[in-house]
Amino acid sequence: MPDRWQRSDVPRGADYDLRFETLAAAGMDMHGEAALVASYRPATVLDAGCGTGRVAIELARRGIDVVGADVDPAMLDVARAKAPGLTWVKADLTDPALDLGRTFDLVVMAGNVLIFVPSGTEAVAIANAARHVSPGGRLVAGYSLRPGGLQPSGHDAYATAAGVVLEDRWSTWDGAPYGPADTYAVSVHRRPS
Repeated sequence: MPDRWQRSDVPRGADYDLRFETLAAAGMDMHGEAALVASYRPATVLDAGCGTGRVAIELARRGIDVVGADVDPAMLDVARAKAPGLTWVKADLTDPALDLGRTFDLVVMAGNVLIFVPSGTEAVAIANAARHVSPGGRLVAGYSLRPGGLQPSGHDAYATAAGVVLEDRWSTWDGAPYGPADTYAVSVHRRPS
C-alpha cells in the first residue's frame, strides 16, 4: 500500500528545499523546531523523518550530535549533499523491525511526519521512535491536526503504550499554548529515567 507521503503533492528533494529557502528569504524563521529541541539541551538527537536535513543540520550547527533518518532516498540525497559530514540513514519509521542500534537523548519528528506515514501505522511509528529514546530522554513530534487523522488523545495513547509519558504540548514550535480548537500540535513525551 503506498503511503500518504508517496501520494502527496509535497515537492521532493531540491524542490522541497526551495520551498523553505523562499520562506526564509521572506523573513520567516526556519529554525523553530531546532530551537525547541535545543531548549531541552540534548547531547544526541535522532531527526526521524529528516527530509532534506533542515532541522538536523541546524541542530548540528548548534553543537548537537545528530543523526538524520528518512524513508525517501531523494530527500536523503539532498541532505547528504548539504551536510556530508553528518550521518544520514535510510529508514522506515513504520517498519516493526526498525533498529538503529543506539538510543538518543531526544528523537524529533518534525515536518508533519506522522501525517505522512501509511494510515493505521502511526502507533508503530511512535513506538519505533520511542524505542530510540534513552532513559530520561524525550520524543518530540509536531503535526497538523486533520479531521479523521491522528489527534493528541490517540498520540498520547500510542506514546504511553510505547513507554513515554506526556510532558508538554504546544500549538506551535515556538511554544504557544495548546487549546482544543488548535489545528497543529507539538507533543513532548518523556521516557522515565
